[in-house]
Amino acid sequence: MISTENILALAKNTILSESESIAKLATFLDENFTTIVQKIYQSKGRVVITGIGKSAIIAQKIVASLNSTGTPSLFLHASEAIHGDLGMIQNDDIIICISKSGNSPEIKVLVPLLKRFGNTLIGMTGNMTSFLAKGSHYVLNTTVDAESCPMNLAPTNSTTAQLVMGDALTVCLMELRGFQAEDFAKYHPGGALGKKLLLKVKDLLEPSLQPQVSPDTSIKKAIFEISEKRLGVTAVIDHDTVVGIITDGDIRRMLNDRDSIANVVAKDIMTLNPKQIHSEAMAIDAFNIMEDFSITQLIVIDNGVYKGILHLHDILKEGIV
Repeated sequence: MISTENILALAKNTILSESESIAKLATFLDENFTTIVQKIYQSKGRVVITGIGKSAIIAQKIVASLNSTGTPSLFLHASEAIHGDLGMIQNDDIIICISKSGNSPEIKVLVPLLKRFGNTLIGMTGNMTSFLAKGSHYVLNTTVDAESCPMNLAPTNSTTAQLVMGDALTVCLMELRGFQAEDFAKYHPGGALGKKLLLKVKDLLEPSLQPQVSPDTSIKKAIFEISEKRLGVTAVIDHDTVVGIITDGDIRRMLNDRDSIANVVAKDIMTLNPKQIHSEAMAIDAFNIMEDFSITQLIVIDNGVYKGILHLHDILKEGIV
């Protein structure tokens, strides 16, 4: 039975071995890599990435990365390509074929077919003398000295090298396209990141819930307003201008400090100059204000017009933070 020490040693050796393989990739980069990036950037078509086995899995990840960062891409399984899926390739597409050995039977069948279409073919391989390397217009060298697998069989270092090379392509293309966080959000509108970059305060406001009282409103009515609107707060408005805010906390402190509330009105306990935000502001900015000032509500005001209350719960339920 393998010992704990041996397990840790194997894990550390695997990580160190793969990190060394990745570091070596940097020495393979030259003007050939620059040309590949520029050709993809200037292409009017898509990037079609193909492979088989573990390389096919890596190809799918690279496709996902490119698509999410503004480079339209498709995955083409090498074995399915020769059974009809070659039909997805269009004239302006650039093809990247991934294979560690570059000599698998499927690759030897596929490469001549791909070249027959007249598309630019980029090989990503760990064998620079392989059928794939010799048959490609350009080659991305992902050679590794060995796999981390004790038998040097299971793809480990080689697939990591492929993945990192794909990331290098993706990042360079992002920079060429001037890809910004706002662009990233367009392709990720449903996730937490997309919401953080796209969701605005106005998207979270409930128009029917705009708790408000006048400065001379009795505390009893103010409590009713807070309870009815269920936001734990009400704005105090005088001549269409927000002059203060009353929270559940203000009510509790008043009850602790006073024996009688019969003659108390809103202006007696309201907090002056409450924190405000514009409805066009980003929801994440509203959250940051709440966090900075340890509050749970913000008055929403547009050009002096009261629009409602944004509650911390409205932000949290969207999963932004």
